[in-house]
Amino acid sequence: MCGIVGYIGKQPAVPVLLEGLKKLEYRGYDSAGVAVLDDKIMTCKTVGKLAALEEKLGQNYSQTSIGIGHTRWATHGRPSDINSHPHMDTAEQFSVVHNGIIENYLELKEGLMEEGHQFISETDTEVLPHLVSHYYEGDLEAAVRKVLRDVRGSFAFVVMSRQNPDMLVAARKDSPMVVGLGEGEYFVASDIPAILNYTRKTYIIEDGEMVVLTRDGVKVTDFDGNPHSKEVYEVKWDAVAAEKGGYDHFMLKEIFEQPKALRDTMSGRLGEQEVKLQEFNLSAEEVNDLRKVFIVACGTAWHAGLVGKTLIERWVRIPVEVDIASEFRYRSPLVDEHTLVVVISQSGETADTMAALREAKKLGAHVVAVTNVVGSSVSREAHDVIYTWAGPEIAVASTKAYTTQLEGMVLLGLYLAQTRGTMTPEKIGEVVSALKEIPDQTEEILEQAKDIKDFAQSFVEVEDTFFIGRSLDWNVAMEGALKLKEISYIHAEAYAAGELKHGTLALITEKTPVIAIATQMDVYDKTVSNVKEVKARDAKVIGITFKGNRDLGKSVDHVIYLPKTVAELAPILTVIPLQLLAYYVAVARGCDVDKPRNLAKSVTVE
Repeated sequence: MCGIVGYIGKQPAVPVLLEGLKKLEYRGYDSAGVAVLDDKIMTCKTVGKLAALEEKLGQNYSQTSIGIGHTRWATHGRPSDINSHPHMDTAEQFSVVHNGIIENYLELKEGLMEEGHQFISETDTEVLPHLVSHYYEGDLEAAVRKVLRDVRGSFAFVVMSRQNPDMLVAARKDSPMVVGLGEGEYFVASDIPAILNYTRKTYIIEDGEMVVLTRDGVKVTDFDGNPHSKEVYEVKWDAVAAEKGGYDHFMLKEIFEQPKALRDTMSGRLGEQEVKLQEFNLSAEEVNDLRKVFIVACGTAWHAGLVGKTLIERWVRIPVEVDIASEFRYRSPLVDEHTLVVVISQSGETADTMAALREAKKLGAHVVAVTNVVGSSVSREAHDVIYTWAGPEIAVASTKAYTTQLEGMVLLGLYLAQTRGTMTPEKIGEVVSALKEIPDQTEEILEQAKDIKDFAQSFVEVEDTFFIGRSLDWNVAMEGALKLKEISYIHAEAYAAGELKHGTLALITEKTPVIAIATQMDVYDKTVSNVKEVKARDAKVIGITFKGNRDLGKSVDHVIYLPKTVAELAPILTVIPLQLLAYYVAVARGCDVDKPRNLAKSVTVE
């Protein structure tokens, strides 16, 4: 979750580091710091946002051209100046920034303290510069390799040494890292946006690789020092894609980018009556041999997986389990070579999802990833990848990544049904035709943004909200509740509408707004009956349904009408007004929409 930037070259390092860290703010953070190397290591760090760091730095920072920077999301130790990165050893000869968790840091710390090393923070990271100091005998590379043999856990870290003033050494295990290649200057970072203003030529660093950066070039080896040959990955997307583009917040920009993201994700994958998933490499025989599907994900991606379960079971007639990635490998899942495991991750770096992927492969399953990031860990380790072409998503709360994940589930479900012959070509063609209309229908829904903004004002003083629905509508209700709670800080819960009478009705009062979703026509009448139950308890109800469904409109205080589509595609449309509602409520309450408290964009620790 933390952001890392390192630089060595010919420019003053501090502005480069700050610019890079600003491009990583989407990852979420609670403190920030930089260190540069002149005649000594000079460090400036502070709790809070980058603006606070810039104010603390002032205009009199060193003009030296080597340095490291960091934005921290607290795991070990509370957010504070002392716990912020970079961290140094006792003699202030080595400085380190780190993303991840050193699992055996207490054991290492105790041993180092017995040797006289003095620790000042609560973090696990601080053991790293002390370990480098412990092993250093004039060769920084050799010292870092010895450190790598000692530490257990997930990490991406960068070391700067007063003893080696023309060198940065970095290493990666389970946490993302990229190296930028310039002319006489080189960069290392957690993610590509941090370096896009300076270069488009990159190395994607793999697990188990160590990097040495000097002004003369970059050397990549494994942890034992064996050279690795790397291919240059040239970034094609524009740096402007990471800017707000005139919108007040990244989240609003990304909500309005969904028509394009949906078009891009289906591009080249749809025929007249068929789905073309050339990236899916299982043969027809292997697809027909599948006995079970597991969908594994976290957070918003898990909600997309719940929708995927219904689609695959309905279309492919094969049992599907959906598991939260952090639970998957701890319950001895019944997975074998006849199992397809689908892992969903926006960033492709989610630690729990990566662990589940590796467990599934170990058990013999075929793994397909649905992810938004080319070259991510998930995309490299899965057998097959269905990329969602949503483009960079900066806001912590996912919007366009979620709807394109839903689209990915639709494409996968149709492809499996097509291959196994469980849907007729005519039925597949019906869904394909409807899917092609979704981007235009999304634009139609976005035209209602002003109306949603107006009634969002009524939520400013709300403390609790309920979302209800049945079947696929319940799955979307979960995502709607998550969006509202994570950016507006209003307590929100989603319930299957039929479960209201089993306890939840006791919480319904005139002060409890209810968002009722009713797009699934096979359970529409039952959902309307459930709405009447909450109205009888004086709740204010907002309804979401297709145009023409007037019964719901008669039973609620406000209704949002959606363009009609086939039932299985409804979640893609239904979630958009829920995203807008959450956004406008959060803005009205004065919340930090793009960077909500305590949350991070890319969760790279377990």
